[in-house]
Amino acid sequence: MSSKSKVRFAVVGQGWFAQAAILPAFANADNAELAAIVSGDAVKRQTLGKQYRVPSYRYADYDSLMASGDIEAVYIALPNSMHCDYAVRAARAGVHVLCEKPMAANADECQQMIDACEQAGVKLMIAYRLHFEKGNLEAIEIVNSGQLGEPRVFTSTFTQQVGMGNSRLDAELAGSPLMDVGVYCINAARYLFQADPTEVTAFATRSDDPRFQEVPELVTAILRFSGARIGTFSCGFGEAKVSSYRVVGTKGDLLMEPAYGFDAELHMTITIGDDTKKKSFAKRDQIGSEIVYFADCLRNDLTPEPNGLEGLADLRIIEAIEASMQSGRTIKLQPFPKKPRPGMRQEQHSPAVKQPDLVRASPPQKG
Repeated sequence: MSSKSKVRFAVVGQGWFAQAAILPAFANADNAELAAIVSGDAVKRQTLGKQYRVPSYRYADYDSLMASGDIEAVYIALPNSMHCDYAVRAARAGVHVLCEKPMAANADECQQMIDACEQAGVKLMIAYRLHFEKGNLEAIEIVNSGQLGEPRVFTSTFTQQVGMGNSRLDAELAGSPLMDVGVYCINAARYLFQADPTEVTAFATRSDDPRFQEVPELVTAILRFSGARIGTFSCGFGEAKVSSYRVVGTKGDLLMEPAYGFDAELHMTITIGDDTKKKSFAKRDQIGSEIVYFADCLRNDLTPEPNGLEGLADLRIIEAIEASMQSGRTIKLQPFPKKPRPGMRQEQHSPAVKQPDLVRASPPQKG
């Protein structure tokens, strides 16, 4: 594919995830190219621009970059509270938007992003990388094939130790364990059950650890689904590193552990009666896969599957969970708009990329 036919991306925000996963992923995209980086840090701009041989811009230059005609799409990797503003500004300039999850700080902002992209005639995709990962897509297929009988129970744990000063602990930036890692559990319950919850109940706890002055240390939620199905999950920033989910049916169960990581091999265990089978899924470049998919949607005028409605659904559920945490009551949810669900048709295989040296950035994990 010639460089002229490749979708030209600007990556906005140069924190840990952008540097560790997004920038190197363009090496796996034959239909897209990294054309610019945007950062508020002069050292990052100079170093990363040189490393990837692309021009670098300040946040103050963002609108002029969007209006330049040099960029077709942005990948927004900013703190959660900034997603809406930068997405809307890109859309108004006619630039397509690929935005990290959670989609925005709240459901109202999600709707603003959807409306802006629709009005501008540009495409909006939320970066649910596991919608393209073979292990999770295979789990969806198994759960909904009847092999486990009728699925009844979803349980998940996603916890880690997050270091003091990390943006994920900053309430003003819309950080919290629910927003950062809980969104994976919510989304997994929805794609495995191929349904949306009807009501939620939740609890939050925090210790006297100074890290948790603004956000909860641990959140546990119960999601009721139609068809006698219940989902529960716990997500936290003060616990050991765990990433897993299990679906229990009337005949058997499926365990994925680890389940959500982008930089590790995933493992599936299926037990039906006395028969247990295990399968591993090699580490892949999940971000490269979503970039390839989004670029293909742009070139072929296709609607991305994890679109704005997907991101909005998770934020509506998060807001209901937060309301339950605060009130101590069960919160009922209004029906969600119908949208496509992820399936094996979306599986993309991009080989793992080498982790680059980071520039003034560090992973969120403590220690």
